[in-house]
Amino acid sequence: MSTAVLHYTAAAVTDRGRKRPSNEDAFGFSVEHGIYLVCDGMGGAAGGEVASSIAVDEMLRLLSSRSECDDLASQMPRLAEDAIRATNEAIFSRSQRNLNLSGMGTTLVGLLVEERRVWALNVGDSRCYRMRERRLEQITLDHSLVEEQVRLGRMTRAEALRSPLRNVITRALGTQSHVTLDIFELEVEPGDLFLLCSDGLTRELNDGLIESVLATDSALDSRCTRLVEAAKKAGGHDNITCILVSAGSDKS
Repeated sequence: MSTAVLHYTAAAVTDRGRKRPSNEDAFGFSVEHGIYLVCDGMGGAAGGEVASSIAVDEMLRLLSSRSECDDLASQMPRLAEDAIRATNEAIFSRSQRNLNLSGMGTTLVGLLVEERRVWALNVGDSRCYRMRERRLEQITLDHSLVEEQVRLGRMTRAEALRSPLRNVITRALGTQSHVTLDIFELEVEPGDLFLLCSDGLTRELNDGLIESVLATDSALDSRCTRLVEAAKKAGGHDNITCILVSAGSDKS
């Protein structure tokens, strides 16, 4: 059995894209606390920017104190759900107090790291992928109308890509008083690479193109930049954000 100690490194890039007047995406991470987050806000005017910023700030604040818990691995799903519940309430309450922010919300995709285990979290259609041995795998499931129809066999993948309803998401933080979080627990192997991204990336680039960029040996920040630039070249219709998280090792 491997005794490798894993060390995580990360890089991130966000971009307004070529069509949107502002950037409603937000991201944040703490390698020290093993927290990585990407949020894609919605709500018009300043609402989307406010919602995504609240989500990142609140989740970082709430989850950074988790190291105080005993048996952290068994507690992680509950801690994540508690943090999502509180963050959802913070966004929803803010929108109720300010009519200019009414209806605002945000997607969230996150990665929580504890040694050789990670938990991928998502609400909405921002995604987490894992690259292992140069093969890309989507970990999270989109909470979108067309993706749910595809999973039910009521729509083909090609139909989903053409559908005028492809922007409709079925879950978001802050739009309702309650929200349901998906959590996926994974074992990490040395060399694993995780991608967190908003749909501004995945609407423009298919998984094969993303895989080809991630399979290169360039630095993490260079690969982030290449992904964003490729999405802009393909149209850049939305804000684009990605975080790459790499698991390296030292053998002992």
